[in-house]
Amino acid sequence: MRTVTIGIASTEETSARALAAFRGEAQGEFISFPTVERLWTVLTPGRWALIRAMAGRAPMSLRAVARLLDRDVKNTHSDIHALLSAGILDRTDDERIVFPYDAVHVDFTIRAAA
Repeated sequence: MRTVTIGIASTEETSARALAAFRGEAQGEFISFPTVERLWTVLTPGRWALIRAMAGRAPMSLRAVARLLDRDVKNTHSDIHALLSAGILDRTDDERIVFPYDAVHVDFTIRAAA
């Protein structure tokens, strides 16, 4: 089962993880955002529903995703392209859409303002 961790990470943290991976240290799979505000801007409730519906499924056409969610194609198209741009969804060689993970772990900490 492939699990991706979605969270908040600074550029330094992301770079350190990449350097460790280049040294051969297992890092797991991550999708990182620079701030919690950016995470919530990209991952709206409708987009979370889309990710949840696509987790563990084979690649699908945009229309198939819209049918799965019982949503219109235009809104589904907009959400898919936002998630493609953010690197959360992938496109296959035959132009189908895929979320290549079976599960999502969300990990971030909110601290008191300094």
